[in-house]
Amino acid sequence: MTIHKILLVDDEPAFTRVIRNYLQESGRFYVRMENTSTKALATAREFKPDLILLDVIMPDMDGGEIAAQLRNDPRLNQTPIIFLTAAVSKEDVTRQGEVIGGNTFLPKPVDAEELIGAIDRKLRAAA
Repeated sequence: MTIHKILLVDDEPAFTRVIRNYLQESGRFYVRMENTSTKALATAREFKPDLILLDVIMPDMDGGEIAAQLRNDPRLNQTPIIFLTAAVSKEDVTRQGEVIGGNTFLPKPVDAEELIGAIDRKLRAAA
């Protein structure tokens, strides 16, 4: 079985620890956490993740700005991104089928099984 590398960028250390532990306990993912938004691009370049979980609302630099930097980097511009946010409701996301403006969004609090399903779909689509 392939172990996929996931970069989780969120300014809430408690949230990133919970998500990292859940994903790694599945035995299918290795998760690196980055809690400082301004370090996300450098961490992604060094880690070379298969997928990035990216919080939308963070201090210093928001998820949209980080995503734009990733898309402008030839080494990372094909890396799938799933946005995590408390700014949209589960109803908003469900109505849109997880995709808003061409991007995949999951509402916080994140349901762990839904998260793994979204990761699987994104990785399959990118393969």
